[in-house]
Amino acid sequence: MSILRSELQFLAGAATSVVFLIFGSKLLGDLSVPIWSACMFAWLFAVILWSSFGVVRHADCLAVLLGEPLGTIILTISVITIEVIMISAVVLTGENNPTLARDTMFAVIMVVLNGMAGVSLLLGGLKHSEPAFNLQGANTYIGILLPLAVLTLVVPSFTRSAPGGIPGPALSVFLIIVCVVLYLTFLSVQTMRHRHHFIQPGQEAGRDFDDHNHGFTVRSAPFHALFLVLTMIPIVLLSKSMAKIIEHGIEVAGLPVALGGLLVAVLVLAPEGLAAFKAALADTLQRSINISMGSALATISLTVPSVLIISIFTGREVELGLDGLGMVLLALTLATIMVNASSRRTNVLHGVTHLTLFAAYLVLLFD
Repeated sequence: MSILRSELQFLAGAATSVVFLIFGSKLLGDLSVPIWSACMFAWLFAVILWSSFGVVRHADCLAVLLGEPLGTIILTISVITIEVIMISAVVLTGENNPTLARDTMFAVIMVVLNGMAGVSLLLGGLKHSEPAFNLQGANTYIGILLPLAVLTLVVPSFTRSAPGGIPGPALSVFLIIVCVVLYLTFLSVQTMRHRHHFIQPGQEAGRDFDDHNHGFTVRSAPFHALFLVLTMIPIVLLSKSMAKIIEHGIEVAGLPVALGGLLVAVLVLAPEGLAAFKAALADTLQRSINISMGSALATISLTVPSVLIISIFTGREVELGLDGLGMVLLALTLATIMVNASSRRTNVLHGVTHLTLFAAYLVLLFD
């Protein structure tokens, strides 16, 4: 019974998935009634968000057992995998929306590098004045984020093999290989060759971070790995229904199409953001950096190959290249990170700067 009580998030997600698999066509058949569509949205949003916290809880328990930076890697890959599967499910089964993957990726980058990082730096600066981080680790993230972001989100807008920001066949294969190779190389550096670069200064690699074990019952690694996957499955199954409601609401309200990507990003990243904020308050800013920059890196490295492979085998167009305004915001974000990461300590000004960029992204989303 104790196991059942601790896994209520999985049970709620599984039960909701069964309901929507059986009665989904009836429940979502007519969304023209605002109250009904709002209730369906609230139900799915609450279940998916609660299940996401369940995924993070199991990832945190694995982090306690395995230590840093493996714990953060598990957390990041788990959360971003949810996002990638949600995007892939909509791309495969929904209406052809060439910009969905790009909008969601760009939204994740803005949320984690400006919103999540900004709040973390602000909280850390307010409580600890000038919290320290590992400069070598931060520079490693920046060094791989720069080429990946430019190659996947900027270069396709300037190629002539396909219209708009759609990569041609040769560029698609190249981007798939580059994303996979660079990310696997980065993981080998982070987990083996230079693991110490991603540890909070003053801590030892592999040390259990008990300050992040928030009263959870830690069992065996196989148990948490199994339930981490099981808790993710309902999120994936419910993602198509959630996307249908979001698309309907955006269309009816006349809101920007890119807002759908932002809503998906916020929903998926909420638990991870909470983990980053708690780490900053606990004066372990390096873990916040690992979470935010790791999420941006994993988003590009996992999403781009997934959607491009789907595009190659199904013939559905995928537009990756940003427009001029998106490129400006991306360049400004990356440049600000490079400047703020030039020293080993941060302060509240760094946090306010990133939050300003995030506010600009939100405002320009509706312009």
